Amino acid sequence: MIVEIALCVGAGALAVLVGLLAPLLIQLRKPVAESEYLLVRMNAELPLLLKEMRATTENLNALVEHARGGVEHAAVLLHAAGALGDTVQRVHETVQGSSRSFLVNLASMVAGFRATRGVVKAHIHREGGTNNGG
Repeated sequence: MIVEIALCVGAGALAVLVGLLAPLLIQLRKPVAESEYLLVRMNAELPLLLKEMRATTENLNALVEHARGGVEHAAVLLHAAGALGDTVQRVHETVQGSSRSFLVNLASMVAGFRATRGVVKAHIHREGGTNNGG
């Protein structure tokens, strides 16, 4: 009799457990079906996505290589422009120095002509006469 009561209690507990788990399993069936659909779809689309990612990566690498070449050419151009700027600076300094010395020489010549004119005028006035009827 104790065994029969234990079996009845066990059967009742099993019935309650199945009664509680059945709705839970029914509710879990829908998300599992959606997950399966998602996995099937991902298996179909993932190879295409990876192929596009590889192509994009290759294009990006090619673009980076072109950019490197452009930067190298720009660096050469900028170095040449810098050398040209240095040359222009040296020419400017040379011209500036030459014009200063030219102006000094010109001022010296003008001062010499003035001094000569002053000496000639003084010499003419000392003799007491003027040239050209003046």
